[in-house]
Amino acid sequence: MTLLNAEVFNHLSESKTVAINDKARSLIEQGKDVINLGGGEPDFDTPHNIIDIAEEAMKKGKTHYVNSPGIPELREEIALKLRNVDNCNYHASQIIVTPGGKLALYIALMSMINPDDEVMIVNPAWVSYEPLITMVGGKTVYVNLDQKDNFTLKGQLIAEACTAKTKAIIINTPNNPTGRVLKQEEITELRKVAEEHNLIVISDEVYDRLTYEDHPFISVASDPELLKRTITVQSFSKGYAMTGWRLGYLALPEELCSAALKAQQHMMTCTTSFVQIAGIAALKNSEEEVVKMKNRYEERLDFVVESLNKIPGVTCEKPEGAFYVFPEVDFAGFDSYQLAEYLLEEVGVAVTPGEAFGPAYKKNVRISCANSDEMLKEAMKRMAKAFS
Repeated sequence: MTLLNAEVFNHLSESKTVAINDKARSLIEQGKDVINLGGGEPDFDTPHNIIDIAEEAMKKGKTHYVNSPGIPELREEIALKLRNVDNCNYHASQIIVTPGGKLALYIALMSMINPDDEVMIVNPAWVSYEPLITMVGGKTVYVNLDQKDNFTLKGQLIAEACTAKTKAIIINTPNNPTGRVLKQEEITELRKVAEEHNLIVISDEVYDRLTYEDHPFISVASDPELLKRTITVQSFSKGYAMTGWRLGYLALPEELCSAALKAQQHMMTCTTSFVQIAGIAALKNSEEEVVKMKNRYEERLDFVVESLNKIPGVTCEKPEGAFYVFPEVDFAGFDSYQLAEYLLEEVGVAVTPGEAFGPAYKKNVRISCANSDEMLKEAMKRMAKAFS
């Protein structure tokens, strides 16, 4: 008997970031001396007040099903945060709480993409966008941003890539892997093109709490006209160091709420009850810890950028947000996959190839600075040795 996969999965590759992370972990478990800078997980533990609230909730029996779109108090707190912090006028009824940001994005796509609809992604882009689009039957259209132009989003590039089948565009700010934060002028250009071509905007804003210096976070849906056509995707993983909790949400136009809620109901019923209660604590009582973590990330980014720029053939700009750097490396004619393999085999440093985020970024690697100071210092020494 032959057992066959669904056809769609024959065309999908594994997640390159997860694969690299798994390989590094496997080598470490085998006793190899490997520093893993390939993952996207905060090295900080979840703040204690969040853990304590979840523990208390479990002891009180908060371990049952809850409302499918989310606990009312959490949805209200999310809507309050979106209005007061991000200047986005979503109502609590437009919030659906999900088991992580990936599920929020998947539900967003499921709720409005029909077979062969086109979804545009802006490269360099997170590795899971294209597979998720494929899984819901959509087609991916690409816009490649230029590193020499600081990865600036231009309305003309988006407009030129649009066809009659283009239904949506995915935006990521702060960006993974570059750390680029969208400016108001870019959001204005996006709005003009979205209106002209009737695009739905999916704005992935999971790194919103992590911006630096004079680069304030501006939510795409803070533009009142874009709000009407924007699905905002969020997660508690990065800003609150809650990766293992699997807690995210999407805020979406009322016209799309019914379809998205049906997807939630039939796929997972609801998000874990005590995890949602922990999310309330994160939003209400964790600001001091969030700021501490952000400041530590910025110190690490400063160190890594300075260290990389001392290495011949390496050029690295300081990111405006998130906790990655995306240096360009000119070494031995290697492409990004060869660079990543070389660093892992020669000096035991795991990084992510730039081409995982778009084929145009053959000379880049992504380095996560969500690691201890000691590990980052040792990694920079090893990389300097590798490229000397």
